[in-house]
Amino acid sequence: MRLLVVLAHPDPASFNAAIAATAVESLRGLGHEVVLRDLHAEGFDAILGREEIAEDAPLPPAIEAHCRDLEQAQGIVIVHPNWWGMPPAIMKGWIDRVFRPGRAYRFVEGDGGEGVPQALLPARAAVVYNTGNTPPDREREAFGDPLEGLWRDCIFGLCADLTFHRRLFGVICISTLEQRRAWLEQVSQDMARLFPRE
Repeated sequence: MRLLVVLAHPDPASFNAAIAATAVESLRGLGHEVVLRDLHAEGFDAILGREEIAEDAPLPPAIEAHCRDLEQAQGIVIVHPNWWGMPPAIMKGWIDRVFRPGRAYRFVEGDGGEGVPQALLPARAAVVYNTGNTPPDREREAFGDPLEGLWRDCIFGLCADLTFHRRLFGVICISTLEQRRAWLEQVSQDMARLFPRE
């Protein structure tokens, strides 16, 4: 199975990076082909220019490569921190530039964009891992867990017919080494359950 792992955190020593590395190692250990996209490490340009907006617009080679990775992925793993209830700007820019009309979704003929798009991505499962410094219960009760709705409903819900799974790890700033090891074990278990050896 071809799988795509996308990491958005500026610190290569972060727990987010450890999550992504654990996912990649686990998936490769299960015999899968894995593409890792570390957005900060590759200097991903998050700005969507007007020249890219049209569905048939020619794309820079780097963006075309990201689009192909997404189109070919049978499973997707996203890793980023919760910053102000949102993904980091570089992840939002990746979504803007890579989840493109005609590639990730399309509208039925005669629909000018006001309707519900049809999903085009072939992925069968998607996993989103977030870290945060708000306790998960408070994140849900006080803020409605905006990242859950964003990824489940607004992105993957419109672009793929898949099994969706998400975990919020926290509170990161006061977590112990033992907690972090247990969380990484959860990541390994998730990979084995959602993307079993074929």
